[in-house]
Amino acid sequence: MAELGTTLLTLARNAIAACFGQPGSATTIEATAGPGVDLPELHEMGATFVTLTQRGQLRGCIGSLEAWRPLLADVQENARSAALRDPRFNPLTAEELPLTRVEVSLLTPAEPMSFTSEADALAQLRPDRDGVIFSAGRHRSTFLPQVWEQLPDPAVFMAHLKQKSGLPANYWGPDVHLQRYSVTKWKEPAP
Repeated sequence: MAELGTTLLTLARNAIAACFGQPGSATTIEATAGPGVDLPELHEMGATFVTLTQRGQLRGCIGSLEAWRPLLADVQENARSAALRDPRFNPLTAEELPLTRVEVSLLTPAEPMSFTSEADALAQLRPDRDGVIFSAGRHRSTFLPQVWEQLPDPAVFMAHLKQKSGLPANYWGPDVHLQRYSVTKWKEPAP
């Protein structure tokens, strides 16, 4: 698993560097992992999120909630999107890249949750383990399990998740659906 994590981090960073035409930014498996190394997992369908931070502050985060393309392509595209297309931030610049820390999260398939009320749903959440997908009508949002570090209380976590979807923090209705997933994550050392 460590070899997969190292490879995914390198693929993500190199995909971003290639956007800036930086040398040494090859995105092929051999150029990333070394001659003769081709991990079978990279060709299986996989869902990733790529998170970029600078000095501990979020700088971009984009990902896939469902596995619909090979892991290799998913991590590269999500890295480019996190750097250049996260609508919450200006596009990353080449000058910022050395100051940016890359984290890759590999998601398990999401599982629907069954609950009778918001209190029941909150009681079922597992802080620090569950990534949660919230949906209600056309509103949808997700938080990776890492968000529990900033929002450790399930009620506060859920309130922020609802707000992220565009709904009021106190919204609850019969159209609410929740799914949960877990992640395996790898993070570069701080620059």
